Amino acid sequence: MKYSRQAKILEIIDKEVIETQEEIADRLKKAGMEVTQATISRDIKELRLIKVMTADGRYKYAPFSNTDNTVLNRLMTIFSESYVSSDYANNIVVVKTLPGMAQASASAIDSMNRSEIVGSIAGDDTVIIVCRTEKIAKELVEKLSKLVKFDDR
Repeated sequence: MKYSRQAKILEIIDKEVIETQEEIADRLKKAGMEVTQATISRDIKELRLIKVMTADGRYKYAPFSNTDNTVLNRLMTIFSESYVSSDYANNIVVVKTLPGMAQASASAIDSMNRSEIVGSIAGDDTVIIVCRTEKIAKELVEKLSKLVKFDDR
């Protein structure tokens, strides 16, 4: 139910200019889905929707990843410059960063929008990532290592 609702929200905001949560609730109701404002609020957060300005000066919901590749590129640069190492145990990945850089690195990882990643928690110099399986954790460690420019180290 959650995934079909969230897919419908993405479809709605792709086709229409949606300015409010109430408009999302209305469109979902028309599609046969009864939802509360709290559910929509959680969906917006999980889908990483943000409001962007339209050409006519109105604001609408849009996926973060579709709004500005410059932000994503900056986050990935920050990640590659602050990355120290990564390893995994079972389905948990631990990423070590330079001091003070874990939260920015976690934001970069989150911006990858990988459904195999359940979530991440950042401290000062460590990011913990929960993956759905151990195989995914292993693949993520390999992918993160490839993202980093080791020639500078």
